Amino acid sequence: MMTPQRQRILVSPGAMPRLKPHVRLQYDKVRQAWALLSPEKVFWPDEVSLDILRLCDGTQSVNQILKELSMQYDAPIEEIIADVETFLQDWSDRSLVAL
Repeated sequence: MMTPQRQRILVSPGAMPRLKPHVRLQYDKVRQAWALLSPEKVFWPDEVSLDILRLCDGTQSVNQILKELSMQYDAPIEEIIADVETFLQDWSDRSLVAL
């Protein structure tokens, strides 16, 4: 019997990333750090990852997120695009971010 494989969705400039319904960001007062909670998993994003995740609200495209991060970090989009797209693709592949 074959089991159906999940189709991989690729990051595109117009995609509107958002956290999946079963995922949420929560501040841990004990560790004084933000955690990304998913059933049976906890992720501890670094500062840059957290900035990207906070922009994944389903109202901004990848292009808009890049523009915002470019302004926040005073970095040309050309310098951050590969890292941001790789991050979003990785977290999408982990079923944490919907594209």
